[in-house]
Amino acid sequence: MDRRVEALPRRPPIGRDTTLCMSLSARPGHFGSRFHNRLYALLGLDYIYKAFATNDLPGAVAGIRALGIRGCAVSMPFKESVIPLLDALDPSAQAIDSVNTIVNESGRLTGSNTDYVAVRGLLAQHGIDPATRFLLRGSGGMAKAVVAALRDADFRDGTIVARNRAAGAALAERYGYSHATELGDRTAPLLINVTPLGMEGPDAATLAFPEPTIVAASIAFDVVALPSRTPFLIAAERLGKSCITGHAVLVRQGLEQFIRYTGVTPTLAQVADAAAFART
Repeated sequence: MDRRVEALPRRPPIGRDTTLCMSLSARPGHFGSRFHNRLYALLGLDYIYKAFATNDLPGAVAGIRALGIRGCAVSMPFKESVIPLLDALDPSAQAIDSVNTIVNESGRLTGSNTDYVAVRGLLAQHGIDPATRFLLRGSGGMAKAVVAALRDADFRDGTIVARNRAAGAALAERYGYSHATELGDRTAPLLINVTPLGMEGPDAATLAFPEPTIVAASIAFDVVALPSRTPFLIAAERLGKSCITGHAVLVRQGLEQFIRYTGVTPTLAQVADAAAFART
């Protein structure tokens, strides 16, 4: 028996005044639902969070507005296509033309991007000097959030390495960085992986950067959240490098969503409890 449950505050029973939050995804996962609902329980909040899949995005967004659903997390493939259905974007979403969070204020829907907010926060938390040169692998949606966060945190010297020449060059040009299709013998103090390399599945054993490149670096940042310790980060830890995990990004962006939905900031201990609960 999990004895932590015995110490939870009394949570109001679900009723007509219960506030609903949700997520929209083509393939919903469990982390968000477990993380948010655990925090509601820890704080005794009359909220509930449910994940949904849909093939009707306009209908789903209309439902959020019409039913007074307080907040909605948005996952692929809806992060860009949802924008025309909203009333406003905050600066985090404007920076990358991508939304992963919707907040409903009396029928007015505002989109934000807490991935971008989380990455900026982690760069500051780890005290990384904006003068640090970086190499970033990847050119997808999450890469856009990371690259925009780097630019807006005043990182000026970086190279985006992406085999997709068109996507990589477009991303680099938009945010003012260099582009390369192959890593080659390039090195940098800050290495960032925003590809599926190391993720659970067919690429689970693949290093995002070769060991000589890791040896020459000081900081390893991997946005892959499952597993939290990828082969890239395991190698970086062994070589004494500072590491930022994808799990940290996942938790921080979820916390940003939680605060937007509820107006409540949990303690660090409560966040750690919810994150551990969500991963079990």
